[in-house]
Amino acid sequence: MPKSGLVALIGRPNVGKSTLLNRLVGQKVAIVSNKPQTTRNRIIGVQTTEECQMIFLDTPGIHRPGHLLNKRMMEEVYDSLRGVDLLVQVVDVSERYGKGEKFVLNLVQKTQKPTILALNKIDLISKGKILPVLEFYNQQFEYEEMIPLSAHKGDNFELLREKIVENLPEGEWLYPSEYITDQPERFMVSEIIREKVLNHTRQELPYSTAVLVEVFDESRRQKGFMSITASIIVDKGSHKRIVIGRAGQMVKTIGTEARVDLQDFLDVPKLYLDLNVKVLSGWRDQAHLLDELGVRSANYTQELSIDNRLRTTERKMEVGSQNPEE
Repeated sequence: MPKSGLVALIGRPNVGKSTLLNRLVGQKVAIVSNKPQTTRNRIIGVQTTEECQMIFLDTPGIHRPGHLLNKRMMEEVYDSLRGVDLLVQVVDVSERYGKGEKFVLNLVQKTQKPTILALNKIDLISKGKILPVLEFYNQQFEYEEMIPLSAHKGDNFELLREKIVENLPEGEWLYPSEYITDQPERFMVSEIIREKVLNHTRQELPYSTAVLVEVFDESRRQKGFMSITASIIVDKGSHKRIVIGRAGQMVKTIGTEARVDLQDFLDVPKLYLDLNVKVLSGWRDQAHLLDELGVRSANYTQELSIDNRLRTTERKMEVGSQNPEE
């Protein structure tokens, strides 16, 4: 009997959940930056082997919500914990234990879900500092496993994957074997552009920046060409000047780097990318805009999840079971 299950990656902002997700899935399905709150949506990444289908949920970093944007991000976290089979609590061992980490730990304790503790970023500290952290967490909760690792370098990554498989229940696959992620191309395009904005702008900008894809023209895709128009949304005029840069150099750099990644992601040799910068004051509290950006309320995501499951079931009935034993 094959194994199959949902695995939620949870932790504070910037602990390395998205980097870990990309390694677990085997390709990039979530953007990565060194800025907190890079992940705003719950992202599904699926890794299917002969013995197991692991369905990973990369959740936004757990933090104190302020704007409606942040409240919806936290709704994504709580909603993700309800139906999963296993939690992977990701901790940045290079950072001191504080209120944020205590909040995550309390959440894990309340869920009482089987949990693997992943002590990430061990490449940034000396080995002697790892044992006290292990001893501390061992006293806080009965973890299935506690694994020091480096998602960036891959240290102990295979061990983590083995332990995930061991702790998942037997069950039929929920998705076809070739399924990788639930994120549509248009969303991934906006995320790739936002990743470049995060990598090049000042520390205060990431929280107040979003990317909205306005034109996604793939009418000539079979001929190797696509055209995309997107707007980088900021909260203030001063932020707009930063994103544009002196003589437009910053937005040009963002566009050049994004175009390279988008050509690879969309598998087209030629891509026209037009980037604009718009000021929308208070956009993080505008529900309709958050809906358009894909940061939706928990009720919407629950309905969408059910709809996706139904469509997946219908597809499996059409193409037949993907179980290699049949």
